[in-house]
Amino acid sequence: MIKMDEIQAVGRRKCSIARVHLFPGKEKSILINSMAVQEYFSDAKDRIQEILSPFKALNIDNEYLIKINVCGGGKSGQVGAIRLGISRALAKLDEKSRKVLRTKGFLTRDARIVERKKPGRHKARKGDQFSKR
Repeated sequence: MIKMDEIQAVGRRKCSIARVHLFPGKEKSILINSMAVQEYFSDAKDRIQEILSPFKALNIDNEYLIKINVCGGGKSGQVGAIRLGISRALAKLDEKSRKVLRTKGFLTRDARIVERKKPGRHKARKGDQFSKR
């Protein structure tokens, strides 16, 4: 188990990048871009549950001050990036938790991104409708 003042990790999903700073032994809260997590994701509570899912997988409460800087993409991509960053930080904190997080799939980077638009097409793959007559 690592004893440090601060544990840093980076999470990425689609076009979003989340820089996670985990401070053990401090006040217990999550700040995203200097806002409380409930304020940042006020539109959907299920996104907050997805952010806290690494703690639920390890059967621990959030006993850390977590400061997150997230940019790019939409809210869904940002949630995925934050979850990956928190999972990586918890894996650095304790090596035993790494195995649990790996089996749950929290340490796997989801590499799916939007495919680029091709010339002569409406979107990446959608073409013109075929007209027989």
